[in-house]
Amino acid sequence: MINLAAHARTLAGQIDRVNHAIGRSAMWLSVAMVLVQFIVVVMRYAFGIGSILMQEAIVYMHAVLFMMAAADTLLADAHVRVDIFYARLPVARKAMIDLLGNALLVLPFCVLLFMVSLDYVRLSWSVLEGSRETSGIPAVFLLKTVILVFAVQLALQAISGIIKAADRLHPMKASAM
Repeated sequence: MINLAAHARTLAGQIDRVNHAIGRSAMWLSVAMVLVQFIVVVMRYAFGIGSILMQEAIVYMHAVLFMMAAADTLLADAHVRVDIFYARLPVARKAMIDLLGNALLVLPFCVLLFMVSLDYVRLSWSVLEGSRETSGIPAVFLLKTVILVFAVQLALQAISGIIKAADRLHPMKASAM
């Protein structure tokens, strides 16, 4: 049992490190979005030139930023929560809420999202779906793939949360380690 718990904690730590690295990397998209948006505005109002490709790039970056940073947000416990009662609860009750929330809400949502999106993404890949605009980004299929990555990444973070909440509920005795 001790070995299993140690392996579970190791797995949770690995999931956390990967999701944190992805989240921190995704943050740079916000800088890129600002720069591209600035260029679009200057091109449009200073030179009278529009760029559908650059405007779509902003939308792509925005979508990828939010979907790839969601698991890191869950890891940091920075997601939106109605915190009227939770903040005042003892550690064990918080752990139980975290465990049940991840197991009964986050994981089922991720599984459902993955299952519902699979054919949607598969169809997009089968035709290598591109932009509806002539000069748009010819890679809508890649953007749609991020939905599946988001579902997997968030599900893994929920598993990590379940492991850590269970550990807080039943902490290992220091002498047993």
